[in-house]
Amino acid sequence: MSQYLFQQLVNGLALGSLYALVAIGFSMIYGIVRLINFAQGDLVMIGAFTTLALAGSGAPWPIILAVVLVVGALAGATIETLVFRPIRGAPQVTGFIATLAVSVIIQNATLMLLSGQQRNFLFPAEMRRRVSLGGVSASVTDLVIIGVTVLLIAALFLVVQRTRLGVAMRATAENLMAARLMGVAVNRTILAAFAIGSALAAVAGLLWGGKFGQIDPLMGLVPGLKAFVACVIGGVGSIGGAMLGGYILGMAEVLFVGLLPPAYAGYRDAFVFGLLIVVLLVRPSGLFARHVDERA
Repeated sequence: MSQYLFQQLVNGLALGSLYALVAIGFSMIYGIVRLINFAQGDLVMIGAFTTLALAGSGAPWPIILAVVLVVGALAGATIETLVFRPIRGAPQVTGFIATLAVSVIIQNATLMLLSGQQRNFLFPAEMRRRVSLGGVSASVTDLVIIGVTVLLIAALFLVVQRTRLGVAMRATAENLMAARLMGVAVNRTILAAFAIGSALAAVAGLLWGGKFGQIDPLMGLVPGLKAFVACVIGGVGSIGGAMLGGYILGMAEVLFVGLLPPAYAGYRDAFVFGLLIVVLLVRPSGLFARHVDERA
């Protein structure tokens, strides 16, 4: 029984890590420009297919990780420059519709280029083995997912708290107009937020494919929606809240499937969105939300 509970704990931490990586991007972007970017899930798919192409070429995995980060950042920067910057200042519903349009365009372009066929996606054999940890065992893949996520989140918090860019991002999140008047390069700061959030989502795609073994052009829909749920649970606009919301959602989903009878396993998605409704009813601003002023 202890092995089973330990495995569920590891599964929950690994799944929560994936949700947290994507949810942080949601929160970073919303915190600065008050925009829910529903194309965030499609960056998960871009990261997964970039990884598949690089792995097929025989590139070392550290290089693959670095390239996926760069590709995700470039994709996010391109989306911000071409789509969202021209409509900045428009009503929020305009930005919402634009994010949905970008998501549909990315999905359909990928379907036309690569077809809708699922691809097998496997980490190297040494990453798929199990290791013993004091009488219990865990998958190396899950441990890698947790470790990579912790390192990336720690690096992000260092950037946000200890660098000039981080100061600019926090100032812009507090008051965009005041930050501009104080000399903050607002366009560059917003571009950086999109790039960083998109890079984290792309890495989530790399890890998601390795954990579940298959990828396809529509794979970003579910992790994107669930990461949004995690973001709402933690508090939209709070990076720390998004991270904690991801882990809460991952643990809750795994425990729902693992501890209840198998007949309920097919309802895991319903459980996730039911949890969203409960949080919105009990604490609409999220569990760890900070106050943010609405602005156009």
